[in-house]
Amino acid sequence: MNPAKTRGAEAGPLLPDLPQLQRWAAELGFSSLGSARLAISDEARSGLRAWLDAGMHGEMDYMARHERLRGHPGELVPGAVTALMVTLDYTPRAPQWREQAWSTIADDGRAFVARYALGRDYHKVVRQRLQRLADRIAEAVGPFGYRAFCDSAPVMEVELASRAGLGWRGKHTLLINSRRGSLSFIGSLYTDLPLAEQAAEADHCGRCSRCIEVCPTRAIIAPYRLDARRCIAYLTIEHAGSIPEALRPLIGNRIFGCDDCQLVCPWNKFAQPSAVDDFAPRHELDSALLIDLFAWDEPTFAERTAGSPIRRIGHERWLRNLAVAIGNAKPQSRDDRVRLLTALGERASHPSATVREHVAWAIEQLNNR
Repeated sequence: MNPAKTRGAEAGPLLPDLPQLQRWAAELGFSSLGSARLAISDEARSGLRAWLDAGMHGEMDYMARHERLRGHPGELVPGAVTALMVTLDYTPRAPQWREQAWSTIADDGRAFVARYALGRDYHKVVRQRLQRLADRIAEAVGPFGYRAFCDSAPVMEVELASRAGLGWRGKHTLLINSRRGSLSFIGSLYTDLPLAEQAAEADHCGRCSRCIEVCPTRAIIAPYRLDARRCIAYLTIEHAGSIPEALRPLIGNRIFGCDDCQLVCPWNKFAQPSAVDDFAPRHELDSALLIDLFAWDEPTFAERTAGSPIRRIGHERWLRNLAVAIGNAKPQSRDDRVRLLTALGERASHPSATVREHVAWAIEQLNNR
């Protein structure tokens, strides 16, 4: 909480009501806003504990290190009593965005990048807008205590967003809204303002299990339960070392994240195009050829991923992921196969043992095929 903006004990102006806050949020491009009491249910805390005990967080050690802060948010931001929760849509503006995504996944010569990562880094976009929202509230009520988050601290975003009436946790564990679908970033503004909690939206997944059935690696092991160690998003982004060989063929051409569980979700027929220009695709990453991206050297990677969430994986994992995708390709001609093998051969002596391993695997796959 910003100590320079801590609310005093004296009585101040009336707090803005929810409709007013929602209007301000909409003016900043947010898709929705709700408020929730800053407390985590025993059920949510025990669910997190069971997930960690099962080791399903994989190498994401920070999940275990900060478990208590997730379950006891008052310790993360002392004095905070309310979470203002917001969503910001990132749905592509193309009318046939789902068909285009499936088309890219089906074209094994092209790279598939999760739709959220095609443009600017969402962490900064959401936090900057949350700061502007906090400034607008301060104009109305005077200085108050707050701290803004977007996937940047131990916050149980889906739990709080659900309690704030912004949707429900889907069987794929993501937030779903009945009017907007699931392609939204979640932001949190922990505050010392005593705002009322909104009514939660009921779970509308029903008997649908499309997200579970479509997952390429069967990472959704049960409704509302994800084993991150098998998730393509985890394997291509969070996981630092060698990708398990048994899972490599299942990754296909997905080089950064995976959207399959969202692409099949019936609620995403209501997804609204993003109102924010920052999330428009850069460098044609929505349709780029694998071989072209594999040719990026480290300076090129740094330049073209500046301000992008892709930057965080670094050039080594970028090449690792692309090598797996190239190894999964099924070239339609001898010339195509030669081009892919030549590109892989140029990385066969890469300084990184991880890159060399995955390149060797890819070469073996293409030769065997």
